[in-house]
Formats: sequence, C-alpha cells, structure tokens
Amino acid sequence: MGTGTPPKTTGLPRAPRVLMYHSISPSTGPDPDFLRVHPDLLDRQLRYLRRRGLRGVSAGEWLHAAERGGAGRLVALTFDDGYRDFVEHAMPVLDRHGMTASAYVVAGKLSGTSDWVSGGFREPLMSADDVRAVAAAGHEVGSHTCTHVKLAHVPPEEATAQIAESRRILEDLLQRPVPGFAYPYGSFSDDVVRAVEAAGYDYALATDDHTRPGRFTIARFYVGQRDLPLRLEAKFVRHRLRALSGAAAS
Repeated sequence: MGTGTPPKTTGLPRAPRVLMYHSISPSTGPDPDFLRVHPDLLDRQLRYLRRRGLRGVSAGEWLHAAERGGAGRLVALTFDDGYRDFVEHAMPVLDRHGMTASAYVVAGKLSGTSDWVSGGFREPLMSADDVRAVAAAGHEVGSHTCTHVKLAHVPPEEATAQIAESRRILEDLLQRPVPGFAYPYGSFSDDVVRAVEAAGYDYALATDDHTRPGRFTIARFYVGQRDLPLRLEAKFVRHRLRALSGAAAS
C-alpha cells in the first residue's frame, strides 16, 4: 500500500492510558507469545489501578472523556482477539472492581480457535452468544478484522474487505453500531488507517507506536503475566516517556 498523506491528529493525550490484554485464563498450556494473564493477577492489577485513584473503562468511554479533557483518572482496558475466557474469567474480575472494558473480536472466527498464533496456543474464541453477552453486560465490542491478518502486508482490496466486513458482521450480530477497531499485530499503514476511517469506525487502536498519534492510531501498551504492580507502574512511566520522545521528534 502507498503512504499518501498521513492521517490528521486529534487533541487526544500524547501518552494515552490504554492497556492491551489478550487472554485471561488460569491455564498452564503453551503460551509462546506471552498472551495469557492469570485472573488472580488481573485482580491484583485492577486493585493497583484503584489504589492509584484510576478507574478502568472501555476505550470508547475513555476516548470521549479524553476529548472533553476529562480522562485524567481513567484507564482504557482493551482485550484483543475475542477469547472466550474474557467471558469466563475477565468479566467477573472487572465486575468485582466496577470496571468495564473493550473486547476486539475476530469476527470471521466466532466459535473457532486462535489458529493464527504459533506454538500451540489454540484457545477457544467467543461464540455469537458470548459476544452478545459481553455487550449486554456493558462492555464494548470492537472489531479485530475477520481473520486476524497483518493489514499492512496484504493487498489493499483484502485489507478493505477485512476492515469493513468484520464491522458488518458484528453490527448485524449486535444490532447496534460497532465504533472501535484494533489493528491485529499493530500492523497499519496510512492507507489502512484511511480504510478504517472510511468503513465508518469512530477510532482505532495501535500497539506501542507513538510515531503517528491520532484518533485512528491510538497507542497502547501490552500487559502480561509478569506485570506485577511495580512493573506495571514502570510501564506507565516508559509509555509516557516514549510518547513525549515521539512528540519532541515530530
């Protein structure tokens, strides 16, 4: 894909407090990419946020508060891939702390498994009923493409189809708008960003990439099983420093 004109930035915070999770499970099976966090550790992490006076919310809620200048005590909690364990293990912990989150679903693999992950990490994904239950519980459902492809590495027509069709599937399923998108693998280009905007999404999440800040390239940082509260605090600091360094370079 070509580069063209970079997407416009917004007035969002330069160092957004947006955390990126994947699987929440007590499983001890293969996890070569460190995608799994034990529910007990998630509980500790959320208690740490509360001690800091922070509240976890969906990315959509965080975004709209940030645009009004009111996200100072909010943290966006985001969960990629749509693992079924979000329903089984993450939602009870979130409910216990009075927090909400966003789950980004691979819309073409409902009731399937995470067959794109290497090393035997084949975890069950949400069914259609699970997705409805997530939304009914007050959490945000967003799109993560149809089949979890690297959008910047596929032909433009495939990227456009993956972006638009996944939104259509989820909106048909939920009978409500699906405003949020997360780039699989954090893979995007300027053309991909424009395709996301053209598909009607309200925002999109990247990974730990501060090179092109904006509403459709919101930076997040990864949270994993080794992130005890002290390490999580260090990640907040590093995330902020990387964002400020990016701002100075731009």
